[in-house]
Parts: sequence; structure tokens; C-alpha cells
Amino acid sequence: MPNPKRRHSKSRRDKRRTHYKAVAPTVASCAHCGSMKLNHTACPSCGYYNGRKMVELNSGASAE
Repeated sequence: MPNPKRRHSKSRRDKRRTHYKAVAPTVASCAHCGSMKLNHTACPSCGYYNGRKMVELNSGASAE
């Protein structure tokens, strides 16, 4: 198996690692209810996506 002939410097190692960073997800306000939601997903508050009702949400009350 091939092995490195010389050791890579710390700066070379760190230059490679600069791309491994955590980024915050992009959020936008819902056009229907105004709450914050992830882009390209249905709103968790109202269930609307792209102006149409996509998800039927439970009101929290159990149907007994």
C-alpha cells in the first residue's frame, strides 16, 4: 500500500479542514401563517407549502 513519503504540515492539514464547518439551516417565514420554517418543507405550524394545504395537523386533542 502506498504511504506518504513526508508528513503534511499543520497549515496544509488545516487548509483542508476549513471546508468541514457546521452551517445553520436556512429558514424563511411561512407565507400563510408567518411562522419560521425550513425552506422547501411544509410549515410545521399550519401545514401549508407553496400556497396549498399539504399536511393535516392534529390540534393536540386526542379523539377518544
